[in-house]
Amino acid sequence: MTSLTFFNDGLESQLYPFTRTRSAADIRCGILTLRERWEAYLNIHASGTLTTNLLQPLYPQPVVSGNTGLYINSRLLATPELVAAMTTLQVGQLLRDTAGVLLAARLLNVPETIGAFRQQTTGLGETIFDGTAQLLNRSWDIFLLNGPYIRHDFDLLTHKRSSTLLPAGVVTKKTEQIFVEEGAQIGLGVLLNAGDGPIYIGKNAEIMDGAIVRGPMALGEGATIKMGAKIYGDTVIGPGCKVGGEVSNAVFFANSNKGHDGFVGNCVIGEWCNIGADTNASNLKNNYDLIKIHDDATDKRLSTGRTFCGLLMGDHSKCGINTMFNTGTVIGVSCNIYGGEFPPAYLPSFSWGGASGLKTYTLDKALDTASRMMARRGKTLSDAEKAILKAIFDDTAAQRATHHSKVSAAAE
Repeated sequence: MTSLTFFNDGLESQLYPFTRTRSAADIRCGILTLRERWEAYLNIHASGTLTTNLLQPLYPQPVVSGNTGLYINSRLLATPELVAAMTTLQVGQLLRDTAGVLLAARLLNVPETIGAFRQQTTGLGETIFDGTAQLLNRSWDIFLLNGPYIRHDFDLLTHKRSSTLLPAGVVTKKTEQIFVEEGAQIGLGVLLNAGDGPIYIGKNAEIMDGAIVRGPMALGEGATIKMGAKIYGDTVIGPGCKVGGEVSNAVFFANSNKGHDGFVGNCVIGEWCNIGADTNASNLKNNYDLIKIHDDATDKRLSTGRTFCGLLMGDHSKCGINTMFNTGTVIGVSCNIYGGEFPPAYLPSFSWGGASGLKTYTLDKALDTASRMMARRGKTLSDAEKAILKAIFDDTAAQRATHHSKVSAAAE
């Protein structure tokens, strides 16, 4: 038997702010995270992670269940063709795509650090995968690939399985493309239109009365769509989330809230976020120009090459009621945003305020707020998570000072 471990190839920083607090393997894109999809295909129930020294304490040592280990790039999305290529990979051999990106390796000795992995894979024999190898390269790839992978995961999760019965009072289109897991609740007057793609409703999830849902869409375990919500296609609402209002092509990772009216589209919302009532986030420029966003890793702006790109919000960030976000706004980890005007299109981690001025969200207050929100879901902030948040706080101090001074100067 072979163990499975995901490795950081050094480009996970291109997926900031989401990979500041997790491996890329734990990004949700489609119904499943990248890790969950690979585990499902390979019939492996636990996997390891080799990542940066900062994030490594979040993860156990590589899971060893045999004499060899399969190592997969944490940014790589699984397909049946790639699974077939992985299973034929020989010990001591690397798998690369046609551009030379390392996709996978099969090793006899199990490295315990990312440095040891890189050293051990130097000079090994290579096989080229000449099919399509889809990796997450930039943060907006998460919502761009979400629709195709909802369809992909729907087939994977529902193969040879039967949905629970839909209750009376639910209006449906293409019912055979709607799957409801055990314990899910669907209220009166709900409309489920799977004509353009499947709809997956997870275990113990709830869609409240009067909600309108178009596929492809997935609602995670224990998640809620609020009354009268309008949920457009290519949207995933992750486990434990509560979402209302108008939502289009959005990815909510887990345990985040957008419980009230307001619009978000072409967006990614991390974990433990809260979006205040009547918050609206633009996803299209008035002149239909390509959207540029701030790259959190390089502290520079870059073009997405897209005409649609909305809000990208890191873990533990929150905004007050009636917040307005401009097109392509990037919010770091643990920010608290409020005010009646558009805040800056980039807020470094641990920013507090809005257009009228920014200051640092002190670490003790941020940790206290995170702990309180997690306690509401029966979760606790671990020592490893606290250490990571402190490291992000320290690492972004200079960046915060520069950006905050610019905003304060503009507001005067």
